[in-house]
Amino acid sequence: MEETIFKRVSEKVNIPLVQVKNTLLLLKEGATIPFISRYRKELTGSLDEVAIARIQKEYTYFTELEKRKQTVLKTIEEQGALTADLRQKIEETFDASQLEDLYLPYKPKKRTRATVAREKGLEPLAKLMMAQYEWHIEKKAEKFITGDVPDVEAALTGARDIIAEWISENPRARQLIRSMFFRGASIHSKVITGKEADGQKYRDYFNWSELLKRCPSHRFLAIRRAEKEGIVKVVLAIDDEKATEQLEQVFLRGDTSCRPHVKKALADSYKRLLFPSIETEFLQQYKEKSDLEAIRVFGENLRQLLLAPPLGQKRVLAIDPGFRTGCKVVCLDEQGNLLHNETIFPHPPQREVRESAKKMASLVSAYKIEAIAVGNGTAGRETEQFLKYLRFDREVTVYAVNEDGASVYSASKTGREEFPDYDVTVRGAVSIGRRLMDPLAELVKIEPKSIGVGQYQHDVDQKLLQQDLDRIVESCVNSVGVNLNTASKHLLTYISGLGPQLAQNIVDYRKTAGGFSARSELLNVDRMGPKAFEQAAGFLRIPGAKNPLDNSAVHPESYPVVEKMATSLGCNVAELVGSQELVKKLNLNEFVTEMVGMPTLTDIVSELAKPGRDPREKIGVFEFDENLKKIDDLKEGMVVPGIITNITRFGAFVDIGIKENGLIHVSEMANKFIDDPGKVVKLHQHVKVKVLSVDLVRKRIQLSLKQAR
Repeated sequence: MEETIFKRVSEKVNIPLVQVKNTLLLLKEGATIPFISRYRKELTGSLDEVAIARIQKEYTYFTELEKRKQTVLKTIEEQGALTADLRQKIEETFDASQLEDLYLPYKPKKRTRATVAREKGLEPLAKLMMAQYEWHIEKKAEKFITGDVPDVEAALTGARDIIAEWISENPRARQLIRSMFFRGASIHSKVITGKEADGQKYRDYFNWSELLKRCPSHRFLAIRRAEKEGIVKVVLAIDDEKATEQLEQVFLRGDTSCRPHVKKALADSYKRLLFPSIETEFLQQYKEKSDLEAIRVFGENLRQLLLAPPLGQKRVLAIDPGFRTGCKVVCLDEQGNLLHNETIFPHPPQREVRESAKKMASLVSAYKIEAIAVGNGTAGRETEQFLKYLRFDREVTVYAVNEDGASVYSASKTGREEFPDYDVTVRGAVSIGRRLMDPLAELVKIEPKSIGVGQYQHDVDQKLLQQDLDRIVESCVNSVGVNLNTASKHLLTYISGLGPQLAQNIVDYRKTAGGFSARSELLNVDRMGPKAFEQAAGFLRIPGAKNPLDNSAVHPESYPVVEKMATSLGCNVAELVGSQELVKKLNLNEFVTEMVGMPTLTDIVSELAKPGRDPREKIGVFEFDENLKKIDDLKEGMVVPGIITNITRFGAFVDIGIKENGLIHVSEMANKFIDDPGKVVKLHQHVKVKVLSVDLVRKRIQLSLKQAR
């Protein structure tokens, strides 16, 4: 059975069986996706993380389907209804919907009208009626009159109820209606009377209709959200007359007295049972499809945010801006440790501009500040303007930092653990400063859903969302690598093969031993076995280690290969690492073995040429238009600078320096058709945009990227 599943997965993902099988065997052995993608390319055929994750997902699907089959077979067998033909059909299906169709007639259910009719002994009458051979079915029905069935009409009604259920559970009938839904179902939403005022933000869907297959995921989720909030009623529709006609072609035969009764039962089955069942199925399917698309977009935004350019190890002064409560100021050293904190009041109502300026100059000088991070929330623009006119005793660059999620961190258990003696405002300012220094290291402390780069994250399947976001965070952390001697427990948790407990044990070991001088010392950490070491070691860096490979992405298992390379060139490993000139002299064919192939050797020499290179881009400085302070300052036709803050399926939101973000609709991104805004813009990208329209009542700003070029 396992081999059959391997083949099914291979066919579904369109990847050769040997690659799929090797990948799944590695996963079964406890290897992580980042490890397999980076260090087992010979076995997988150099599959990337996306392909490996898909293989894992499809394997889980087929495995769960197989378990479901066994449950279905057992249940039907216990009822004494499992025939050889039915068993074969169940065993040969690999579609969940088809499996459930086969199981439906035998599935334990609540009492239905058909159940009641059966209890009254009317199933034999229903069989006679369904066969449609009887010329006088009413006469036959007289035999079924009892205390529970007072007359012929009651008997015929009960028999029709049974037939209606049979039709609704018939696989052919279900597939027929399912096909009609697939080809031409339309989705309709209509406002619930009296809810117009409460649902103004959904007014586009007060009387909305379109083909379901053309309804994009973001619109489907918006409509379902409106329905969930009690603003609109949502239904699906197909051609009922055509559907009924096609069902009649399947179930009606002859011209006996039974035909009108079967026809009536069929109409009842379609309206009361079959249509609602398939409608629910399709709404659920499209919900799942929309969830996956929303999660994909959210995940891509999260990846871009986590891999945002870091400032690096600099002394930073961070400001969490505010008006009435003042601006919380903190000073951090190169490792992000808190050195000092206080509050200044440069804005109304206090307007202590002179005092605040003097204090800022003093702090920059005293703590040798190299950069200033300003949160982009309330009073952020005003604080940037205040800083712009200050003079310091050194060159200091001011950066605007997205503070989404900083308040979540400051009130979290993690924030309290890190700074038990400080209030939430200090923790929030520290988070802003650290986010400038290393976005990845800081953002892993915050639940991804709270970072502010999604749109429907609270509407989608939360379990699926969490799984996908955790995988993305893990991917980002491992693609960058972390400093073994300075990484927080939260950052270490996402390293391949570790987890919360081993991450904490590493931190505890650091405190006791004073840090790591070699990767091999990881084996001294409590509960760090050979498997965990294998999975984690390549993603952990030790700057200044005696062996320079310990500060690279070269895995310890490949150290002997590098030593052979150095020997072949007549140098030592330290001389080879970082020398592009020496690396170019290597003939990789000399080092190919049964275990180490060209993909691994290529990765090794790439790393040797630029050891420990951070894959993230360089950070840049951005300035908004000084003349824009509020939405009223905007005029149609203006071209202004902005920063992409969020990317959705229908466009991208842009911060142009005021409270409200503007929207670049996907149709305004390029002079050609764009199916995915992520192909045109990236999160935090600096752009020039043209103002197309400003809706002051709804606080909506329409922007264009293509018209600003």
